[in-house]
Amino acid sequence: MTFARRLPLLLKANVKSKNSVTNLYYPVVFWFQHLQQCLLSRGCECWNWANSAPQGHPGERMPILHHLNDSRSQRILWLLEELGTPYELKFYQRDAKTRLAPPELTAIHPLGKSPVITDGALKIAESGAIVDYLVRTYGQGRMMPRPGTADYEAYNEWLHYAEGSAMLPLMLNLYVSRLKEAGSPLHPRIDSEIANHLGYVDSALKGREFFVGQSLTGADIQMSFVGEIADVYQRLGPFPNLKSWLSRMHARPAFQRSIEKGGAYRFAR
Repeated sequence: MTFARRLPLLLKANVKSKNSVTNLYYPVVFWFQHLQQCLLSRGCECWNWANSAPQGHPGERMPILHHLNDSRSQRILWLLEELGTPYELKFYQRDAKTRLAPPELTAIHPLGKSPVITDGALKIAESGAIVDYLVRTYGQGRMMPRPGTADYEAYNEWLHYAEGSAMLPLMLNLYVSRLKEAGSPLHPRIDSEIANHLGYVDSALKGREFFVGQSLTGADIQMSFVGEIADVYQRLGPFPNLKSWLSRMHARPAFQRSIEKGGAYRFAR
């Protein structure tokens, strides 16, 4: 007899007991646990995430992206377009001379940086954390592998790797270049590290359309800025897999919409 057929008998038996309310609880819980395992065994990814979203149905909230031009917030805008969830966009403009963010951003977050999102009472900075939150909360099972799988661990690693490792030598290149001759002793090591990281990423993309799995995930969103900055510095020549991947990402309709809505983006060439 299947569990679905046994459940009414379990309930009927427990109703006859003295402590029927307490005893009813356990068959129902067991049934939901059984249902969860059945769904997961059939590849249904939404069940595991149902309780991970913040209080309040996503339909009752609308995330707000505090968007700074020519910044990492472009990839968050792209993600929102891929998700297709309603959102609000608030614009902030860099200073034309210093290229710094305007002081108004400090009213949103003490660091005065972008991206920052607000969603109800929540306020989240850091691109990786934002990507993770938006995908879990509004993805409806899309754009991330099922937790507990090898693909999920690879996905999570790319979310951290982008800013934790790959961007460091690229940012060092930016700042040390401003030192001109004074920074020249540092360039060989910086160049070596850039080649090391871009080579690693290029190898990971060999024979693959996306970083993880067979469809776009938050890992592709998060890694896009790495490819864009490397392209601005004209470092993608030896890395055809990374270069081709970046071209595919920029050709996506959702990315094109993000440019239309967010304004000119000098890192997408």
